[in-house]
Amino acid sequence: MSTTDTVRTGTTDLRREQRGWYFYDWACSVYSTSVLTVFLGPYLTAVAKSAADADGFVHPLGIPVRAGSFFAYCVSASVIVSIVVMPLVGAAADRTGRKKPLLAACAYLGATATTGLFFLSGDRYLLGGLLLILANSSVAVSMVVYNSYLPQIAPPEDRDRVSSRGWAFGYAAGSSMLIVNLVLFTAHDSFGVSESVAVRICLASAGLWWGAFTLVPLRRLHDRPTASAAPAVHGWRQLASTVRDMRGKPLTLAFLLAYLIYNDGIQTVISQASVYGSEELGLSQSTLITAVLMVQVLAVAGALGMGRLARTYGTKRTILGSLVAWTVTLAAGYFLPAGAPVWFFVLAAGIGLVLGGSQALSRSLFSHLVPPGKEAEYFSAYEMSDRGMSWLGPLLFGITYQLTGSYRDAIISLVAFFVIGFALLARVPVRRAIHDAGNPVPEMI
Repeated sequence: MSTTDTVRTGTTDLRREQRGWYFYDWACSVYSTSVLTVFLGPYLTAVAKSAADADGFVHPLGIPVRAGSFFAYCVSASVIVSIVVMPLVGAAADRTGRKKPLLAACAYLGATATTGLFFLSGDRYLLGGLLLILANSSVAVSMVVYNSYLPQIAPPEDRDRVSSRGWAFGYAAGSSMLIVNLVLFTAHDSFGVSESVAVRICLASAGLWWGAFTLVPLRRLHDRPTASAAPAVHGWRQLASTVRDMRGKPLTLAFLLAYLIYNDGIQTVISQASVYGSEELGLSQSTLITAVLMVQVLAVAGALGMGRLARTYGTKRTILGSLVAWTVTLAAGYFLPAGAPVWFFVLAAGIGLVLGGSQALSRSLFSHLVPPGKEAEYFSAYEMSDRGMSWLGPLLFGITYQLTGSYRDAIISLVAFFVIGFALLARVPVRRAIHDAGNPVPEMI
């Protein structure tokens, strides 16, 4: 075989892996969309309220919790579980090189827990909280392994495109599932089921979808041999080693700090928007589904469009622009009138246009800051910033509501995450950071 044929074959194999990699976004994003963003927040809140005492409090483990804050606290708890597990998984992926079994284990634990939400009914709020913690921590940990494939399947100049396409696949999947959910929910009488059962079917179907489409990346992605095949039994020791290594790369660490803060705001908006819409603005479930469906459709265009903007203006500048848009959009959300779905749709459109791009470009930018051979190790730290450390936002949201009884006060408190994140990211010289990590610096970054 000639050298040209070898290069062509290698390129073909890489493209096949990239297409398989996209499909994990396609598989797991329906959980984030249908479960975490649309249905589970309002539904679990309603279940908690049905179990509440006369003062509106439930008492998990004997702790008084306002029923309206229970969902937000569970999201925070799931993130804390993720923090414990992520270093173990990241270390195992790097030391053994066997990423696919780890991806499969996390994906199918999460898919099973999500499917189990079908049994959430009556006053079983504790069951709902437990399954939420299992599913949400599983998807977060699985993303450590998933993201660590990016530097292996895409050369530096191609990562913005590949990362953006992955996010676009995820939002396209979310849109597809939401259309089915909308039909089932709005016409549940025609299907002979109650509204509650329709919601439970929508929740469970996300788990079945997640499990089924995970088979595609498991077939197409390849495990790479590693320099060390030693058992990964010291995950936290590995994390400590990673942090020490990052101290020698302070610009990579500075980016992670900025990302930790502004992404905390993004993740909280994603998980709490439907609760804000239903509880504070009095919007129907059908309106919320339609709004989130709009977000998914626009997020596909937004992820691809911001990927093109990054090629013209640079990845860092494009991310900074998206943070300005997040700040303006979220501040506007504070003033939305109750019972006015049109303005909620306008807000959803603004979120959709920046949601996918800001996340996809952050992931691709970080991939340039990872030293070669330490992808899973560094992406474990990244994922702790992505989902693993995103407990402050939901916690702040829940505490603000518990203290004030106002979801408007809770939502406006999140603006600080975007303002501080912008200020920190603006100070990071990304070209020097890439060079210090030992990677080639792209022409436009």
